[in-house]
Amino acid sequence: MTVVSRNYLFALVDGGGTVPPELGTVRRLVARGHRVTVLADDSMADEVTAAGATHRPWTEAPNRPSRRPEHDPYRDWECKTPFQLFDLVLDKQFVGPAPAYAADLLAAVAADRPDLVVSSFFAVGAMVGAEAAGLPYDVLFPNPYMLPAPGMPPFGLGLQPAKGAVGRLRDRAVTRLTGRLWAKGLPRLNELRVAHGLAPLDSFFDQILGARRVLVLTSADFDFPAELPANVRYVGPVLDDPAWAVAPWSAPPGDDPLVLVAMSSTFQDHAGCLQRIVDALGTLPARGLITTGPAVDPSDVVAPANVTVVQAAPHSEVLRSAAAVVTHGGHGTVIRSLAADVPLVVLHHGRDHADNAARVTARGAGLAVKKSASPAAIATAVRRVLDDPSFRSGASRLGRSVRRDAASGALTAELEDLPEAVGQPTLISPSSDQSS
Repeated sequence: MTVVSRNYLFALVDGGGTVPPELGTVRRLVARGHRVTVLADDSMADEVTAAGATHRPWTEAPNRPSRRPEHDPYRDWECKTPFQLFDLVLDKQFVGPAPAYAADLLAAVAADRPDLVVSSFFAVGAMVGAEAAGLPYDVLFPNPYMLPAPGMPPFGLGLQPAKGAVGRLRDRAVTRLTGRLWAKGLPRLNELRVAHGLAPLDSFFDQILGARRVLVLTSADFDFPAELPANVRYVGPVLDDPAWAVAPWSAPPGDDPLVLVAMSSTFQDHAGCLQRIVDALGTLPARGLITTGPAVDPSDVVAPANVTVVQAAPHSEVLRSAAAVVTHGGHGTVIRSLAADVPLVVLHHGRDHADNAARVTARGAGLAVKKSASPAAIATAVRRVLDDPSFRSGASRLGRSVRRDAASGALTAELEDLPEAVGQPTLISPSSDQSS
């Protein structure tokens, strides 16, 4: 069977853990013979090139040169309350720079008109630009489904699904509150839309849900069940390691269980938490492998003899030998751990972390611990996960679904499901790699 070669334009924002699945999506399209250009931060340039795509930097929109904390446009770790964090992200990411994202998107379209725009959830302005150009656009969710939906607990608080009348009342109240918060960005979004000849919207989320497809890059069995819009598709997770993590590694010496510690690839003021985890592992009959990522210098971590600290290692390889994972709760680390049948201890920090932790604990695949937990409390949680086989069983149940959905090919199938292109299409033979 042959497929038509297409021209794709991705509009991506460096969200740290969102980058590997988004660029994994790019790599799959390139492998199947498509042409892909990626509008992205300079901090992602090498990874875009490694995926086989053309990097086009943001010029009007915010552009991070690196993932170092001094280049973080949000500094969300400084927020004291969820409301302060919400206002920050709404202003600094969603609506503040939206006109600039739209301008960069339209310039990229003029340079090389694509068949489809594929946008990060954060780049709302790029969606406006695509719509103004008369192009279809898809939106990527490299995490559980985040928008309000009947049956889905409100996102961002780590809530379990509602039980009974009280739970449903909770969901309605929180959804109304968060809806009012999002509505603060609607006037500026509509101002941008009108400036580009588009009709105003009734809801902020209508811009996202106006996509041709909303592609949720996880397993439906990992997420909580809900009534979702017709254009939402669960297409399975992308399990690729980040390009920067492909490095030689060796397991710490000994026969004790191996515990992988994988925290955020972007700075979240988590060095103190990382040190408490290391101190906890020092009290256990276990071997620890700590990967600090680009945001923390390994030399800043003081490690006991049974713990090895490195900046990077390919988690997909390490997980084959791991008995447990300790993490901040980013979706990428969580889903790759489950794919390897490895249970977790989650010290959630923010963003989608508490929601991922809620899904892990609901399925008996691990434990959640406060990020401020003491070394003793962390050690107790790690010991429980290592000693109780039910946690590995819970991880294995989810792992079967994760592996199946990751290999389904649904992601590329959805992205390739486009009307015949104008002009003379090129037929290509699909790559033998059908996984998504």
